[in-house]
Amino acid sequence: MNGKGRALVGLIGANILKSLSPALHEDAFAAAGIRGYYHLMDLDQLPGRKLEQILAAVATLGFAGVNVTFPVKQSVLPLLDEVSADARQIGAVNTVTFTRGGITTGYNTDRSGFRRSFEEGLGASAAAGRTVVLVGAGGAGRAVAFALMDLGVSTVAVHDTDTQKAAMLVADLMTHYGANHARLAESLPETLAGAAGVVNATPIGMLGIPGNPVPATALAAGHFVADVIYTPMETELIRSARAKGCRVLTGGGMCVHQAADAFRLFNGIEPDLVTIAKGLTSAS
Repeated sequence: MNGKGRALVGLIGANILKSLSPALHEDAFAAAGIRGYYHLMDLDQLPGRKLEQILAAVATLGFAGVNVTFPVKQSVLPLLDEVSADARQIGAVNTVTFTRGGITTGYNTDRSGFRRSFEEGLGASAAAGRTVVLVGAGGAGRAVAFALMDLGVSTVAVHDTDTQKAAMLVADLMTHYGANHARLAESLPETLAGAAGVVNATPIGMLGIPGNPVPATALAAGHFVADVIYTPMETELIRSARAKGCRVLTGGGMCVHQAADAFRLFNGIEPDLVTIAKGLTSAS
């Protein structure tokens, strides 16, 4: 926190102008008696600006920290002074803190945020000991993959249009958990047929990036379907899954829990989780 009772934080990423993060954090600031501001830095609106330039600028301006999102959760890693063990294992960062001495430290609150949301919304037993399909092997997908392992899944089957990226994630999971716990999912319908459910960790379905990353015909009533997207809360994937009778989990819970963890890192105090959850409901 920069100064007594004051805080300046923000978000760096693409297509973020409709992010709900400002509302969540500023409500939490108010509940904690902090005069805080959450600033959006949309890369689509900052052509030619390099990520390292933006990080240097916000550090100079006295930001306590920033969240980072698509497409810089992995590219930010080499720009940081320190990276938490959790984020280093995942290979992606979504939260960066700044000390007054200028030290930058990267963390990943997506992993804990997804895990807690899954436990609350679907229950760990929905995944434990079973195969789960993960669509998307980018920064968010990597965090979700490790969160699924935390939940006790037997196998994470990774699908991505970039097969090299998917293969790298599978290799990392095998390194940490063993060869039998991860594999590539080349065909979503075939892989889903033998899986407990699927998680979308791609940006497909969010505002400005319409579509459905999972063929509706591949879904069955016995599946659970989770999405990390929360703008909108009801993505095309979630709507099609509901229509098939699947148990669904929107990205709202992950958003709340990762925001709470980031707030703690930025400000050094416990946030009011109820306030953050209410902020999400009122802003969405």
